[in-house]
Amino acid sequence: MNRFAYLCAFAVLSLLLSGCNSPHGQPQKDTESIAPSEVLEFATLYGENCSGCHGAQGRGGAALALADPVYLAIIDEHAMRSVVANGVHGTSMPAFAQSAGGMLTDKQIDVITSGIFSRWARKGTLEGSNPPSYAAKATGDAAQGEVVYGTYCVSCHGRGGQGGPRGSAITDDSYLALVSDQGLRTTVIAGRPELGAPDWRGNVAGKPMTDQEVTDVVAWLASRRVQNPGQPYSASNYAH
Repeated sequence: MNRFAYLCAFAVLSLLLSGCNSPHGQPQKDTESIAPSEVLEFATLYGENCSGCHGAQGRGGAALALADPVYLAIIDEHAMRSVVANGVHGTSMPAFAQSAGGMLTDKQIDVITSGIFSRWARKGTLEGSNPPSYAAKATGDAAQGEVVYGTYCVSCHGRGGQGGPRGSAITDDSYLALVSDQGLRTTVIAGRPELGAPDWRGNVAGKPMTDQEVTDVVAWLASRRVQNPGQPYSASNYAH
């Protein structure tokens, strides 16, 4: 056998022997897939469970932007975790924790929650300001809330909240059916910067909304909910 043929035979034999390191039919370590419950990478968990509503990189979509430092400054991590784990009953926000009927483990809920804050929160965002509390501390007055609406909101959202040149309809019955009172409060306080909606400080120059004004306008909006949202005719019409 000449030298060239010998080298070829040696190379082939080496390749054959290299395949004997693992039993036939057993996958290599680097080809084994991870069980869904063992995924602990924030980007993957957020992308598969949150981005559909809250947008890529938390920039907002059908739901508010999670990468909003103002929002993350008014909600604490415990409250955020509760929303992620348990959802918001009666709204489009589902529960993600297995203990609440979702698909994610407690550890995965922790990864999502802590990841949102570590990536997108900014220390000192509200320094020097006096923001309203995340949750209402008092009962709202719907009648007074209508007055507050006329002061802070009508210029964008129009009379009666039916929409205007700079804002959407916020008394639409289908919209109100899909958002909780806390969701309304959060939006009034933090705004929707991705949509050009200001936070509680930016509606009237030099006149930020007070905590009670936020509570009252939310009470007024909540009072506009109807029993059968999205139904164009009264229930009696269907009896004929």
